[in-house]
Amino acid sequence: MLGNNMIRFFSQMTGRLGSNIYAGVPVSANPQQLSFLRQLQKEMKNKDVLDCPLDKLQVTVFDLETTGFYPEKGDAIISIGAVKVTGSLIKENEVFYSLVNPHRTIPEEVSLLTKINDGMLQTAPDEAEVLLKFLDFIGSNVLVAHHAKHEEAFMKKAYRSLLPFKFDRRIIDTSFLRRIHHPFAPSKPLEKICEEYGFETNNRHHALADAKMAARLWSHDLRMAEEKGYKNLREVYEYLSRLR
Repeated sequence: MLGNNMIRFFSQMTGRLGSNIYAGVPVSANPQQLSFLRQLQKEMKNKDVLDCPLDKLQVTVFDLETTGFYPEKGDAIISIGAVKVTGSLIKENEVFYSLVNPHRTIPEEVSLLTKINDGMLQTAPDEAEVLLKFLDFIGSNVLVAHHAKHEEAFMKKAYRSLLPFKFDRRIIDTSFLRRIHHPFAPSKPLEKICEEYGFETNNRHHALADAKMAARLWSHDLRMAEEKGYKNLREVYEYLSRLR
């Protein structure tokens, strides 16, 4: 029987879509959407990624650009980028990208950083539309992000505000596998770790470009984990738990 730590870890790996996933679905929802949500719920319930061989592990690495850092204070998503990875293979042709209309003026410093302006966002789709498409794209894949708490906070806020079900998947941080090789390394910006690994950092703060850079980190560290003899995420977790 799994201990409490392993149970918490399992929740972090797969999340769980509760039985109320389609409760309160608006009248405008069509039967296909309801069927999809029910099927996704079933897949997530039955999926155990802990014992999946690392070379077959399917993840979606994603990145959000936002108006700020505080979703509970009104900051919102302005773009989502993602790429799928199986094992260490980055699937360059299986990508997702969309601007998101926040229905507010974005701060000038955000526009300068992301090169996204108010004019571009006025014609962008709403959050609900983009998030449903993103959910369709990721399916039951494990989610991965760099500095994942930022992405997790915004995803939860957006889903809670706009969609008829709760987004309670946890998201694996890229540092999870990195800790095998650098157990006590401090958290660093994406570009700093890419530079350490010798990766290019072009088009920083574009959601898809950042997702692809984060995917390269994940792919690199997964290969390193395999070379050290790790077979699955369970073995990685058991090793990391002993470092505490």
